[in-house]
Amino acid sequence: MCTVIGTRSSFISEQDLTKALEATTSRGPDDMRIMKHNAGILGFHRLAIMGLTPEGMQPFALNGALAVCNGEIYGFRSLKNQLQEKGYVFQSDSDCEILLPLFEEYGTDMFGMLDAEYACILLTAGGDILAARDPFGIRPLYYGYAADGQPVFASEPKNLTGLTDRIMPFPPGHYYADGAFHCYRDLTAVSDYLPDDVDAAAAGIRDRLVEGVRKRLDADAPLGYLLSGGLDSSLVCAIGQKLSDKPIRTFAIGMDTDAIDLKYARQAADWIGSDHREIIMTKQDVLEALDPVIRTLATYDITTIRASIGMYLICRAIRETTDVRVLLTGEISDELFGYKYTDFAPDAEAFQQEACKRVRELHMYDVLRADRCISVHSMEARVPFGDLDFADYVMHLDPAIKMNVYGKGKYLLRRAFMGTEYLPQDLLMREKAAFSDAVGHSMADDLHQLAEETYTDEEFEQRRQKYTHARPFTKESLLYREIFEKYYPGQSQMVTDFWMPNRDWEGCQVNDPSARYLSNYGASGQ
Repeated sequence: MCTVIGTRSSFISEQDLTKALEATTSRGPDDMRIMKHNAGILGFHRLAIMGLTPEGMQPFALNGALAVCNGEIYGFRSLKNQLQEKGYVFQSDSDCEILLPLFEEYGTDMFGMLDAEYACILLTAGGDILAARDPFGIRPLYYGYAADGQPVFASEPKNLTGLTDRIMPFPPGHYYADGAFHCYRDLTAVSDYLPDDVDAAAAGIRDRLVEGVRKRLDADAPLGYLLSGGLDSSLVCAIGQKLSDKPIRTFAIGMDTDAIDLKYARQAADWIGSDHREIIMTKQDVLEALDPVIRTLATYDITTIRASIGMYLICRAIRETTDVRVLLTGEISDELFGYKYTDFAPDAEAFQQEACKRVRELHMYDVLRADRCISVHSMEARVPFGDLDFADYVMHLDPAIKMNVYGKGKYLLRRAFMGTEYLPQDLLMREKAAFSDAVGHSMADDLHQLAEETYTDEEFEQRRQKYTHARPFTKESLLYREIFEKYYPGQSQMVTDFWMPNRDWEGCQVNDPSARYLSNYGASGQ
């Protein structure tokens, strides 16, 4: 991960940007640079992953234009060869150095050409400012307006605190130019479905996911994998191992009392032959991590915070004890293939619309969690299920074959790897708890207990009333909101609402976002 920041506001000085960058040094501990332009300033904190030499340091400059990018551009070598044939000369092996030549050749059309997880800011030779973000929002980008009305862009809300009164997430799949946001790619804009049946869909899913993992193995820094023992992370790890000529490094975490998935992670690791490590966390670890996790995330969403505590702690352990700098993860599968609660979808179109909603909101929940928990420990996240070709294909499959009409959630994804050597049948077909539950039910119970001990019923009712946007509805949600407000006062609009199952569907009327409270999987939650 890296930090990018940029503006053309005359109200923001070089010293202001330097101070703003210092808020996220952990995103890019290897180097820092501020560069002034004839009409603005760009800043960059570097985590060296591709092109490790000093020549790969940003901002990049070309013919009076400047650019900074936090991202990985897959297949950049073929684009680089094409640009070299046009006469461009490159100074580094960095994938991001191709951005300015691409912009010279194609203008803003280049954003739709990128197979990438990225957030970038450009200052043109003419003094205009542009910014763009990948279609899932895997790489973070936020914006606000300075006192003179000029935009200021940065990787995290922490970078913008004090530079603008209102901080907002940059919309994924958009670029900013000429004072407005323009959508260049919407993965949810599906007008026609593919004719592929179950068998064809399974083959298409398998081929594209394998390729999505293959792309993400291209790194000049050491790789590792987060392995929870569930379907998604196990598949990513199994594919990665098949593509590797030595044991990959896998990591799992769980509570010391009731970690549900540690044994399944171990089974998957043993099957694929990875170099596996387990990290154990305690109640004290959980409670001590709560405050820094919320500050790191810049959210008060319940399920995101719960799931982030385990990820935050495992990433801290990886950073402190290994040389791993890139982590492959299993995020984005649920949004594409369905959560447990989407079993309650009344019809195929409702299933598809819910998938579209979850994909559009991903940048505020699961990919936010993965980015912050990994980047705060100076590592980079790569998300194979977020591969654009893979995701576009899945979104265009007929939702009637994606729904759980098979008695098994995510059946198409499981079917795609049946009869292969990637995973054994029992692991391939096992149902997995949500990550915040899988590290141990006691973790969520400990957090709930802390909230109960923090407020009386009367205090809860009184204190929650002051919030008009996304009003806290449990003591736990109030606790998270008040910690959030300590670090980001008045910025509640950065979070649209609390993540919850679709409560309009019969069977989804729960009062807690945890999957274990759905009526089909345990208590009714009423």
